Amino acid sequence: MFLQRSSRAIRRQWRTCQAVSRMADPTTHSASAYLSRGFRSTANMQVVKPVLLADIGEGIVECEVIQWFVEPEARVEEFSPLCEVQSDKASVEITSRFSGVVKKLYYEAGEMAKVGKPFVDIDIQGDVKKEDLEALTGGEEQQSSSSSQPTPPSQASQSTTAADGKSALLATPAVRHLLKQHDIDIGSVDGTGRDGRVLKEDIHKFLEGGAGTKASSSSPSSSPAPASSANTQEQVETAVALNNIQTQMFKAMTRSLTIPHFLYTDEVDFSSLHELRRRLNKVLSSSTLGEGEVSKLSYLPFVIKAVSLALYKYPILNARVEVDPSTSKPTLIHRSQHNIGVAMDTPSGLLVPVIKNVASLNVLSIASELVRLQAKAAAGKLSPSDLTGGTITVSNIGNIGGTYLSPVIVDKEVAILGMGRMRTVPAFDDNDNVVKKQVCNFSWSADHRVVDGATMARAADVVRQVVEEPDVMIMHLR
Repeated sequence: MFLQRSSRAIRRQWRTCQAVSRMADPTTHSASAYLSRGFRSTANMQVVKPVLLADIGEGIVECEVIQWFVEPEARVEEFSPLCEVQSDKASVEITSRFSGVVKKLYYEAGEMAKVGKPFVDIDIQGDVKKEDLEALTGGEEQQSSSSSQPTPPSQASQSTTAADGKSALLATPAVRHLLKQHDIDIGSVDGTGRDGRVLKEDIHKFLEGGAGTKASSSSPSSSPAPASSANTQEQVETAVALNNIQTQMFKAMTRSLTIPHFLYTDEVDFSSLHELRRRLNKVLSSSTLGEGEVSKLSYLPFVIKAVSLALYKYPILNARVEVDPSTSKPTLIHRSQHNIGVAMDTPSGLLVPVIKNVASLNVLSIASELVRLQAKAAAGKLSPSDLTGGTITVSNIGNIGGTYLSPVIVDKEVAILGMGRMRTVPAFDDNDNVVKKQVCNFSWSADHRVVDGATMARAADVVRQVVEEPDVMIMHLR
């Protein structure tokens, strides 16, 4: 029995030696080829990772894909940009969480991507050290495989972009809005900005050259000529799809108008604030200003500060209503910080950036933050953090025109202030003399489910008193 087992072991060893000698024989397959086939088989063990679109704002469930920076089979590294999306009126650049090769794009540019759903698949490749690869293949197979590997499409597109001196993808949402207005293909405009970015000046030059007229006339979406409708004497209706900003406003206002509103208006005397602002602007114009400081004050920072002072006495206006979905019971959530949103009219549409923690800021700091947000809003560069977290809103429609308004409460807030146009009116002073006064109408809207009329009237009176006697703000400086 022992001899039989020994003989079987000897035969197995003999077969192993023969196999090794065949591998060493040059007439058979080389060891490097054998090992290279084994190494190549690991390529099939790649893992495809779907990248989910993360939540980039409060309550945002979808966003528009503005442009892709990659395409299928392009190599990407961790934290390299994948695409630019626009959600809730903010332009955001999405970066990769993995290193690997792009396998699938779930959306085309201009389509709406769902938050929490995959928007790109990335094939993660194993990290193989160069010395390990050379040890397995003898260096020859690595060289041949790398030489036969095609150039990634992303590199080819980048070289083409650099050669052309322009990019058909780089532009801010404000510029894209202007392009849509004139029916211009962004690929036909030479971008003079950084990295070939298309600027507003580039579009104006394009239009001055006459190309804009050609693009408009050749566009299939051009509206019918006025002459044809005049000849037929018939009503012509043209369906126009909402753009992303209009769609977001449609959804937000639909939610907001489920809130029972009530309106409260008051007339505020700006005469003292008008004089104080004139004196302060005279001082600022002769001062040496540092970076980020303003050279001129508007009325809005004073009003924003006055609203913050009123929130100390009536914190219910800084709260939000939350309904438990399981019990349907409402709860009032009080918030410690005064984050005041400011409605702004921009080329992209209505935007409401938020000045955070107003209670800790003085009037100059509020003015500096307003200038910063206005510049970013005009350029279409507001981030999600600039647009979220608001607790109450101020809308100054008076700088456009209009004396009275009925503002709509922003979702997750309970009150909003609308400022009308300032005007000069005759009035009587304490001695019954007719004098000129600068007056402005304040229109408040409040959530009547939790705010009653008396509370709103008292809070509005605090704001009125502070604006009419702006020296009171000095006592509340922090």
